[in-house]
Amino acid sequence: MDIGLNIVIGNIISLVAGVFIILSMWVNDEKQAYKYQFLNAFILVISSAFFFSWTGVVTMAIAATRNLMVYYDKLTFKWTIFFIIISLVLGLLVNTMGIVGLLPIIAIIQITLCNYYLKHIKTIKTSFIINSGIYIVYFLAIYDFSSAAIESITALIGLVSLYKLIFHDSKK
Repeated sequence: MDIGLNIVIGNIISLVAGVFIILSMWVNDEKQAYKYQFLNAFILVISSAFFFSWTGVVTMAIAATRNLMVYYDKLTFKWTIFFIIISLVLGLLVNTMGIVGLLPIIAIIQITLCNYYLKHIKTIKTSFIINSGIYIVYFLAIYDFSSAAIESITALIGLVSLYKLIFHDSKK
């Protein structure tokens, strides 16, 4: 398949995934946020294949699985350690992009730790925003411009939503 066509198809699929990442920042319910995070990661598995980003395929598949476990309240400390180790080992094994390929590994480890330790929507949103920043750099590096744009919008929505949560709570 032509690389240009792959980039176009990958960007279209990523745009669909982006709807779910935006929804995850928009909602103020932890379970809903993780449901949308699952759908985003699951769809990004497919788009990552079009970008020949095997680290992205692996880490997004792991992220989708982990997000389901968070959604169902099954993410234990042992599972957290497992996801970190499997992300690191498999991510490094399939990385063909050097430093750029390390970004999804760093992002998944960061968010996995946050998934286990963070239980309140404010800190969860903050971790999503940090994660978006890592992915913006990664997506730009692999020419996934729609995901980079969506992640940028997502981070901004997350910041506004977080501000509203903080401001609203301070008024109480």
